[in-house]
Amino acid sequence: MPEVATDPLLALIRERGLLDDLQLDEVTQEMTRSGKPSLQVVQDYGMLDLDTALQVIADHLGSMVVSVDEGQMTAEVLATVPPETARMYQCVPLALYGDTVQLAMADPLNPAAVDELSLTVKGQVQLLVANPAEVVKAVEKFYPALAGGGYADLLKELGGDDVVVQGDELKAGLLKLDEAVNDAPIVKFVNLVLMQAVQDRASDIHFEPFEDEFKIRYRVDGALYEMTPPPKHLAGPVTSRLKVMANLNISERRLPQDGRISVNIAGKQVDLRVSTLPTAFGESVVLRVLDRSSVNLEIETLGLPKSVHEYVLEAINQPNGIFVVTGPTGCGKTTTLYSCLRRVNAIDTKLLTVEDPVEFDIEGIMQVQVNEGAGLTFMKALRAFLRQDPDIIMLGEIRDLETAQIAIQASLTGHLVLSTLHTNDAAGAVTRLVDMGVEPFLISSTLLAVLAQRLVRRVCVRCKTSFEPNENQLASVGLSALDLGDKNFFYGRGCPACNDTGYKGRKGIFELLVVTDAIRTLINERAPTVVIRQKAIEMGMVTLREDGMRSVYGADTTVEEVLKYT
Repeated sequence: MPEVATDPLLALIRERGLLDDLQLDEVTQEMTRSGKPSLQVVQDYGMLDLDTALQVIADHLGSMVVSVDEGQMTAEVLATVPPETARMYQCVPLALYGDTVQLAMADPLNPAAVDELSLTVKGQVQLLVANPAEVVKAVEKFYPALAGGGYADLLKELGGDDVVVQGDELKAGLLKLDEAVNDAPIVKFVNLVLMQAVQDRASDIHFEPFEDEFKIRYRVDGALYEMTPPPKHLAGPVTSRLKVMANLNISERRLPQDGRISVNIAGKQVDLRVSTLPTAFGESVVLRVLDRSSVNLEIETLGLPKSVHEYVLEAINQPNGIFVVTGPTGCGKTTTLYSCLRRVNAIDTKLLTVEDPVEFDIEGIMQVQVNEGAGLTFMKALRAFLRQDPDIIMLGEIRDLETAQIAIQASLTGHLVLSTLHTNDAAGAVTRLVDMGVEPFLISSTLLAVLAQRLVRRVCVRCKTSFEPNENQLASVGLSALDLGDKNFFYGRGCPACNDTGYKGRKGIFELLVVTDAIRTLINERAPTVVIRQKAIEMGMVTLREDGMRSVYGADTTVEEVLKYT
């Protein structure tokens, strides 16, 4: 959540008294909602014109405002900034005087970026202030993205063992490791990997050391893709560079650590959740990419079927009860719950969440991060919540009997509780709660509904092709040639837009179990999952498989994807 104090431009505007507190609050709320930068928002709202805002930045930096004159940007000037650096930091060299390079950045108020630029730019850096839109346009014109080019060039540069400190030397002392961590090629390499991942829409980046190699893999649309492996001797310095960025202890390599990195990549604010794990051949690091600008937390964008959408809106407006979203890790449960919270987030409603970890900051909601080390567990947070006079509570996950009991207690005392569970289908959530030791009569009296969901990959719209399924393919989804009628099946041939995978993006498929009187009776009788599921289907529940086939007929996904996830 952008705050006036943490957004450099807004802090400068407040300091100079150009906007009042009410206007600044309005700007921060719009930034949180839209993900737009503060400079864009103050212009959109007509509060400050571009020239005034740029002059404020220039005065603060002791610099001056200039226009981007593409005519002056000769080959010699452009060569001072490596292409991957220009794209990473969204900066362009405007002129060269002796060994001083005059640079303009899309985000000149980012001190960390300015410091890192001085490591990679050939010469002394003098920062000038220019219209960010002109800077971005010049970057796209003079430094076009070459698929893998920058990465491949940098790997060649890092290929020699003399470029960075060797693994054996690192053991000799942390002093040398510090030197390697801040070595320009290492900084450049890590930044390029992060930039490439964000451009490819990766949700996770894995840095994995093995006995003879160092692998880097991205997870895009749920599937892992491997990059060209860098030399093995980079494992130590790269891991340490990531730990430095996340403010972790680089000398501690025997215990897992967790941290967070907030970076500006190509003009976008991206949060990276960092997890390190000691392995036999060094530390494995996984980054979860949380790109605020690419996440739309509006309930309409979830792609819920009409009937499910209407019931979910009804459920989250109930005064009390428990609404559970279920599915495996990474199926979008948290996004669904955040979207529900955004919808009910109003001035007359107190919302509290307890999460592990807090993934996105939402204006107006009290969000609590679990901290097991300090003794702040889900259970303790929930107990404290009940004394904070909330209307709606979001519980990251119902993990055990104690958490389940407090969630039920909260519901019975007039609170709406939203939470998640890890089960294969909607009916399985009921059995899971009973298995935890919750009394069936408590479940039946508090549970409103269970929404099961999965994410399936979308067929790439650029290379989408229809085909006639054979008997085996039809049989695998329980259809015959007669059932097919005029329905079409599609697949992606593979093209540059989807990296030859045939898929681009993901969409949700859903199964909603509404707890009706008939279902309550079965819960009280401790009926098995199969019986509850069958009863729900009789009463009109559309299963995950059926909803998946709806997406197949709508040319959104393939039969293989639906079979894989349902």
